[in-house]
Amino acid sequence: MIPLPPSTIAEITGGTLHGPPDVMVNGPVVVDSRAVEPGALFAALKGERVDGHDFAPAALAAGAAAVLAQRPPDGPSDGPFVVVDDVQAALGRLARGVLERLPDVTVIAVTGSAGKTSTKDLIGQVVGRAGPTVFPPGSFNNEIGLPLTVLRADASTRHLVLEMGARGIGHIAYLTGIARPDVGMVLNVGTAHVGEFGGRENIARAKGEIVEAVPPGGTAVLNADDPLVAAMASRTRGEVVTFGRSPDATVRAEGETLDEQGRAAFTLVTPEGSAPVALRLHGAQAVLNALAAAAAARAAGMAPEDVAAALSAAGPVSRWRMEVTERADGVTVVNDAYNANPDSMRAALDLLVHLSGDESGGGRRRRAYAVLGEMAELGDSSAAEHARIGEHAARSGIAGLVVVGANAAAMADGARRVRSWTGECVQVDDVGAAVTAIGERLAPRDVVLVKASRVAGLERVAAAILAEDAR
Repeated sequence: MIPLPPSTIAEITGGTLHGPPDVMVNGPVVVDSRAVEPGALFAALKGERVDGHDFAPAALAAGAAAVLAQRPPDGPSDGPFVVVDDVQAALGRLARGVLERLPDVTVIAVTGSAGKTSTKDLIGQVVGRAGPTVFPPGSFNNEIGLPLTVLRADASTRHLVLEMGARGIGHIAYLTGIARPDVGMVLNVGTAHVGEFGGRENIARAKGEIVEAVPPGGTAVLNADDPLVAAMASRTRGEVVTFGRSPDATVRAEGETLDEQGRAAFTLVTPEGSAPVALRLHGAQAVLNALAAAAAARAAGMAPEDVAAALSAAGPVSRWRMEVTERADGVTVVNDAYNANPDSMRAALDLLVHLSGDESGGGRRRRAYAVLGEMAELGDSSAAEHARIGEHAARSGIAGLVVVGANAAAMADGARRVRSWTGECVQVDDVGAAVTAIGERLAPRDVVLVKASRVAGLERVAAAILAEDAR
């Protein structure tokens, strides 16, 4: 964050300063006292299980320059407190105030039902070649994570790449009120969180708030292949740039191929010229993410050949998203356990099948297994969507499906309905049983996909499979 005295922080946030004003906050803004560095601002958030105010003394003792809190210290304090009505809201106001003091920063904001984090990571790596860039690790895409990301920017920052999530109408509008995007992007409108929104049309309404915030002179980047996204062109005052496989897309891919590891290569086509791209990321879905990143980089002023080179060099940044690891015995583990929705499930299963088709090494098709758990927040469509994924897995011809947890049970029902399938379906209650079930079945050179929504915790299954190799 740019250096600020507590008095200015109080002014920006509408708070009241308690304690000495003659210090300078010149470190990061943190919400975990264990992450405090000298000069930091500690934001004392009150959660369901812990109250950050209880850790304020420890934060100050660790070197924090000031505390943002909802109540003053109970007694003498080692540092100043900026007291506000709501710490979370004050974080947003502080982020907006800091960003207003950084006029040379280009804000690139991404939303969508799937692929937000992977695309954000690609954009950050690509535009990072054109100047100092801040982009968050993981999915810092809510009312707390986004302000914390904005507050990492300083006078040297040229690009700020933000991920914006939504659980309902108005959430993205709130986030764009903190950081108005110069480049606002919508990747897709899928069925993720459809239970919370009540339908894809409502999801589209919410996601489109990001392009409504783009000012004249800015750029709205829209997926030409998704009709609900393409229709958002009428909702923005900025220039509309499209990406996708459509021949009418402003930024598109031609000549796509997948290698034996499921890594795509294609020709990036833009109005300014074309250039070859060979991705290091796995899965055909990475092509659309790369095109979206290319469109954002183009809006930021980068040339096609520079964008293509940066895309070809970019690697995975956030954990548990299409992580492909090979054990010493040739077993390939695809850990995509961070999150799941019907669209990403199908994409991951398609990658699994592609990997199992590798004929190298043994001269035979490799056996493919999937360990799948719950796709959360699908509402009334949950059972039907889980059953469809089970059917998709069975029709893909995999050797076995391990379904984890009661909330995913319909996957097993769907798989068993495919009478032509000769594979095995096993239904288990929890992670431990899943580890046992897949461990009993895997043999050298098999391929296994592990995927579910975050609540299922299936990254532990992937970790156990890899740990078995080490043992």
